[in-house]
Amino acid sequence: MAKTTRRVGVVLFQLGGPDSLAAIEPFLYNLFCDPDIIDFPFARIGRKPLAKLISATRSRKVQHHYATIGGASPIRRFTERQARALEAELAELGLEARCFVAMRYWHPFTAEAVAQLRAAACDELVLLPLYPQYSSTTTGSSLNEWRRLFDEKIPVHCVEYFYRNERYLDSLVQKIDDALARFPVPARAEIVFSAHSVPLALIAKGDPYQWQIEHTVSLVMNRGDWTNRHRLCYQSKVGASKWLQPSLHRTLKDLAAEHVREVCVVPISFVSDHVETLGEIDHEAREEARRLGISQFEMSNGLNDSPKFIQALSEMVLTAVGKESTPNFSMAAPESNPTAPTLLVAG
Repeated sequence: MAKTTRRVGVVLFQLGGPDSLAAIEPFLYNLFCDPDIIDFPFARIGRKPLAKLISATRSRKVQHHYATIGGASPIRRFTERQARALEAELAELGLEARCFVAMRYWHPFTAEAVAQLRAAACDELVLLPLYPQYSSTTTGSSLNEWRRLFDEKIPVHCVEYFYRNERYLDSLVQKIDDALARFPVPARAEIVFSAHSVPLALIAKGDPYQWQIEHTVSLVMNRGDWTNRHRLCYQSKVGASKWLQPSLHRTLKDLAAEHVREVCVVPISFVSDHVETLGEIDHEAREEARRLGISQFEMSNGLNDSPKFIQALSEMVLTAVGKESTPNFSMAAPESNPTAPTLLVAG
């Protein structure tokens, strides 16, 4: 690629995570104050008191997860590594780019990324949420916050989802191959794809997250060309409302009842290791599997800053800047699945 004289700003969006045990409650408070997460009649009045109650209760429940992974989330460290690796990769391809990290609920907040971007004097911008599948609670929330804070009149390109990107799929296949290689007979292990759950009410409103997760699983299995049995489950449910099922805990019990003794869990909706992978899966679920009689439990590592994943991100950026730019912030409608039923729930 020929070198360009234009400086491109690339914003990597993530939810973020607490950087200490003391930060867990305020992190959760920020999360549950998000109107894209908590919305109900008269929410403007009741959202903050409800967020305070939920964050206080939830922080006590999840503190042990963070304690088992060192007392803090590593997601900022991994995302900043991704940013630096992406900058270097783009530079090698002839594109002058500055990459910024914008976390939704903890430092560095979106406002911090906006300030850094303005100081960098970029000529155009690529918004790159690090959520492979689109949901209004993740990609939608991050882009809504960006739109509230950034109003510069420069060309802006947006990557709303990337679960079909071939390099991304290859990076997943590589991590799964690495995990399967830890089994005496790789083809005998059952592959369990685990995605972050969301409320059924959200799916009923047309959010594409569930069917994009299901499509991701299908694409990965076809690309990996494994003969292993596989299934999909969900994790990290919060509250008493109905969320996508079956849960990871239910799935482990089902596997044990079916006399499956070798299990490989793949965190299919995450690109970085953090509390949901390292705490919930690799610690809590691993212990549960042991108690249930599952003899070998493995988890595929997060993509983090693996070369194949960084190549996937660079390809997305190059594709984005190669398209016709728009003078203001714009967000195309998320991919829809007009042939899918309103609700697809297993279990």
